[in-house]
Order: sequence, then C-alpha cells, then structure tokens
Amino acid sequence: MTLRDKMHAEQKGKALFDQARDYAFNYADNAGSRNVFPSSEAMANLEHFVEDMPSGNGDPSDILQQLHRYGSPASVAQTGGRYFGFVNGGIIPVTLAIKWLTDFWDQNTALHLMSPITSKIESVCETWLKQLFGLPEDTVAGFVSGTSSAIFCGLAAARFRICANQSWDFNQRGLNGAPKIRVIAGDQAHGAVIKAVALLGLGLDNIEWVDSDDQGRVIAAKMPELDQSCIVLLQAGNVNSGSFDPFDEICDAANAAGAWVHIDGAFGLWAGGTVQLKHLTKGMEKAQSWSVDGHKTLNTPYDSGILLCADRPALVQALQASGAYLNFSEQRDGMLYTPEMSRRARAIELWAALKYLGTEGVDELVVGLHRRAVQFAEELGAAGFSILNDVVFNQVVVSCDGSDEYTQSLIDAIQQSGQCWVGGSVWQGKKVIRISVCSWVTTQEDVSISVEAFITARAAISGK
Repeated sequence: MTLRDKMHAEQKGKALFDQARDYAFNYADNAGSRNVFPSSEAMANLEHFVEDMPSGNGDPSDILQQLHRYGSPASVAQTGGRYFGFVNGGIIPVTLAIKWLTDFWDQNTALHLMSPITSKIESVCETWLKQLFGLPEDTVAGFVSGTSSAIFCGLAAARFRICANQSWDFNQRGLNGAPKIRVIAGDQAHGAVIKAVALLGLGLDNIEWVDSDDQGRVIAAKMPELDQSCIVLLQAGNVNSGSFDPFDEICDAANAAGAWVHIDGAFGLWAGGTVQLKHLTKGMEKAQSWSVDGHKTLNTPYDSGILLCADRPALVQALQASGAYLNFSEQRDGMLYTPEMSRRARAIELWAALKYLGTEGVDELVVGLHRRAVQFAEELGAAGFSILNDVVFNQVVVSCDGSDEYTQSLIDAIQQSGQCWVGGSVWQGKKVIRISVCSWVTTQEDVSISVEAFITARAAISGK
C-alpha cells in the first residue's frame, strides 16, 4: 500500500478521529481536578519525545497515544477554573466545536474566491464588533493571530496616514527622509506596543513617555502638545492593575490636533461591550484604531487577534500585497486587512462566540470575570494580604508585605501546590503577585480554593 493509499484509508476509516475525540474528552473531564501546572513526573516524561527524525512512516494510532499519554499531563490546565497566571482565557464549548469542524474545512482565507464562507463570516463579525463597541461605521476589521499583530497593523496604518498627510508615500519612499513621526505613550505601555514601535522602525528612543498615576493610567494633564505628526498609544486594561486610560479627554485633544490614537485593548476593550463596565471605555470610539483579543476575555480558542481601524484606505495601503495571480473581488478579501496571505479561518470561532453569547451573554461573561476578581481581592484582603490596585476589571495586584525574595518564594509555593497558578510581576518597583481572572469556568469555589492555597503557602514559607 502506498503512503497515499494509507492516508486515504485513515481518512475514510475515521478510527483515528474517534481516538482523538476520546482523548480530548478524557482531557476535558479531568482538567478541573488535576494539578494546574504539570507535576515533576509529567515534566520528566517529556523526554519521551526526544528522538532522531524517523526514517519510515509512523503508526498514527501510536502517535496519538504517545501525545496523549505524555503530552496531556505536561500541558497547563488553562481550561480548568484555577489558572490565573497570564491573561489566558478558557474556551467556550461551541467555539471549540466550531474549530473542529473548520479544521476539516482547512480554508485559506486570503481572498473571497478562496473561501466565500469565511469572507461572509468576517464581514458579519466586523459589523457585530462595530455594534458591540459603538465604533464608527467606516471601521474595518483585520483578523490576525493576536494583539501583537493587531497593534503592528494599527501602527502601520497610522504611519502610512501620517506620512500621506504630509505628501509622503511611505510604501514607495520608505523611512529615509520621511517626515518625523512622534510616538506618545504612557510609561505603563505594554511590551507588545513597544515591540510594534521597534518593528515599524519608529525607534524606541523617539518615544515621548507620559507619566501615569498610581493605578497605571496616563495622566491627561501630562500629555505633551500634539500635532498631526503624532501617534498616541493608550490602553484599555493595564497588564497589572487592569486600569483604563482617560480616552475621552485625550482623544478629543488628539483629534483636534489631527493626531492618530491607537488603543491597545487586548483584554480590556471587551468592557466596552457591557453595561456595568462600559464607563471604563468612555470615549474609545474617538480613536482611529484598536487592538483586541478574542482568546482572552471572550474565551475563543487561540489564535484570535482583531485589529479594528476607522481609516480603511490607510490600513489597506499599509498592508496590501499585489500579484498578477491575486484575483480581488467586490466581496470582502481578508488579506487586505492583515499582513498575512495564508491564514486559517479563525474568525468563524469568533462569530460562533458572538452568536452564542449575544450582547447579553457578552455582558454576563465579562462582568462575571470582574466579580470573581473582586471576590479574590476581598478574600485575600480578609486573610491579611495587601491589595495594591483598585479592582476595576479582572486584574488583582497582591502583596505579602515582605521582601522581593519572600514574595518569589510565596509564588513558587503557590504554583507548586497544584491548587492554582498565579504569576509574578513588578508593580511600582516592588515584586508582586499578579492575578488575572479570564476563564468562564472559574467559580466562586475556585476562587476560595485558590485563596486557601495562598494562605497555606504563606504558612509554609513562614514556618521555614
């Protein structure tokens, strides 16, 4: 039997897919009860994957079995309810089911002619996101891998527009001799924003830093005088405190000066789709571009980054590729709004989440994460830990009032307990514990169990 015949038989027989389904269900059933982080035994078993490249065909059932036996225990249980380390959301079941289906479709989504269904779904998602966030009607969406890519696209569009406004075609003439571009950012800007500035050749040394308050919000009164050469970088959701910059006041000043505002809202922009928390994003619709992740707060599968831009011509000019073989249409051609050409149909999972949740469900999900964060802060505070931030969204910054070394020992002990997983950060010059509540799975009981892990770890460290 040839290799091709073998693969035809495997696809037709379906046993391989049944096996994968059984392993997946087994994993899902146990994710909430196992150690959040892999045990030492699971980590040691990763050596089973170390081997020379095989010369012959492998047995597909054995390959699946090996991956489940040694790979599943060595994964981090982010789909359980007690992972709070990074801003990594859970997975809404319908989006995971949709991902399975669309993986069988195996669509390339660069052009409408490549995948009419994806083109249509992207158009629908674009409309729904504008409605949810209250963005300008001319806003277009690019569906990319994550917020890092989305920020890059937004700033590329900004660079093109600022240069074009000064009669400089950046695509043709490049940086050499280009008009000066000023980059204005708060001193608490996320590293992904800084990376995009560097990748686009705007220069980190050229950033004009603006002071932030004790919650990490840009102080509007500290903003420099703006003009049409400026890109202003704001954030919806400080990576530590979860705070939101004052969009309304700063956007008004930027628009009056002809500057471009980009809002980095990886996890926080979703507050704009709620009733209770919408006040945090007041004025965000006045910006020119926004970046947000579906796989964070909205709990879609990875990868699901979204770039929203109110200046379609600038975005298309900044990102469009050309070629005689590329057949553009009157319908949506997704590659116009992303750097990628080959791109999976990730927007379909986003569509499934939005259709399943509706506006009421988005509100319930996002506000629910906030409530669990508030519960965390209240129970930890009652247990004698210090909460250093105003818990306005889903982030909690915790201090144990000890040295940085003591705090790191406490973090290590909590992580090693297997009861929950939290990460460390630095806040106002001091080592802290950072809690990110991002999964729909997290219950009140999960939070209380995790607080108990804090208390137990502190007792163990103090005992030593």
